[in-house]
Amino acid sequence: MSDSILKQKGDTSWFTHDRFGMFIHWGLYSLPARHEWVRSYEGIPEKDYQKYFDHFEPDLYNPEAWADAAAKAGMKYFVITTKHHEGFCLWDTKYTDYKASETPLYGKDLLTPMVNAFRNRGIKVGFYHSLLDWSHPDYTVDNCHPMRNNKEYLKNESKKNMANYRKYLYGQVEELTTLFGKIDIIWFDFSIAPKGEFKGKGKKEWGSEELIKMIRKNQPGIVINDRLQIPQDTFTPEQNQPAEWHTVKGKKVTWEVCHTFSGSWGYHRDEQTWKSTETCIKLLIDTVSKGGNLLLNVGPNARGEFDSRAIYRLDGLGEWMKRHSRSIYGCTEAPKEFICPKDCRLTYNPETKRLYVHLFSWPSKHIYLDFADKIGYAQLLNDASEVQFKTSSTWNVKVKKNQACLTLPELKPMVEVPVIEIFLK
Repeated sequence: MSDSILKQKGDTSWFTHDRFGMFIHWGLYSLPARHEWVRSYEGIPEKDYQKYFDHFEPDLYNPEAWADAAAKAGMKYFVITTKHHEGFCLWDTKYTDYKASETPLYGKDLLTPMVNAFRNRGIKVGFYHSLLDWSHPDYTVDNCHPMRNNKEYLKNESKKNMANYRKYLYGQVEELTTLFGKIDIIWFDFSIAPKGEFKGKGKKEWGSEELIKMIRKNQPGIVINDRLQIPQDTFTPEQNQPAEWHTVKGKKVTWEVCHTFSGSWGYHRDEQTWKSTETCIKLLIDTVSKGGNLLLNVGPNARGEFDSRAIYRLDGLGEWMKRHSRSIYGCTEAPKEFICPKDCRLTYNPETKRLYVHLFSWPSKHIYLDFADKIGYAQLLNDASEVQFKTSSTWNVKVKKNQACLTLPELKPMVEVPVIEIFLK
């Protein structure tokens, strides 16, 4: 197979239009309910972690309800953890019994009905797959491994063969890219080789080039992220908000930031640092204003339901998106000629030639835009009510050259973040 396949690109046209996706982290870690890295953080041996496999029973799992929640929130694609670092698989893979379909109390494939439910609502399908695997007997210890400080466990390190693990990795990715129809995204994790006493793992250990070739062959057009340490279609900053359009070597790239509602990706019963609905909406707006996508995470509980705190925020996002999605879908960073007012964010739709002013702080009566010659008509997006504007000074309004003074109602509209829709000349 030619190495030129590494230079092939996925279809990101839909990705940069849809802008908003749902991340779902679900696995055995939903039972201890104290972070998806609980096995690593607490150094839990395999025999002690087994109780979560034995007691996994998501009897309230309803993928239709999950898909409905995502659709209502305005999310256009989803990415599910087919296998997280713990190694537990949600689908009926032939390569291991450490999977949902072999759990004694549940014993069914979780992934297929989920894919069908989301796909039936027109939501694009993405698979997260961890490159780490703490359950595989040939996966060597590194600084992320739960047994990194267990001297008894480390005695067997010399007997491990990472080549065997790579075959396992390839086999599972082959399944994910051939058994579920068209897959729109494959989202790998982990890309940062650890530092310290134990050898970190990078593209050589994963065999990234061969993995990419196989994926491109099986799924032409699929979007692949950057965490195989070979740049592909998207770049994925995590849990931080870039100050501007994400760049690599000074060049703007297609990017997506992933965030949690709280401080954990997996279900965390006692976590209290949940973002407000308003903050989540502002994250989405801010991301699109910088030319990026937002992948917002939900961690279902061990019975298979979304946390009520997540549902509350998804509902709030949906209420806002119902009236303001025109300022998100198909939008991107505004051209530099449009100067953003204080406490605002601008998004721009290059097809409709409309500019959107998102008011993070409701001003007192007036807002000034320094591109009067570009404004044809203005309205509040939530109810399409006209926003009048002046381009010349009067006795109570002073405007500068090429400045427009927009007059807003005294009371903020009953939406989390009001938006002014500008029809450009």
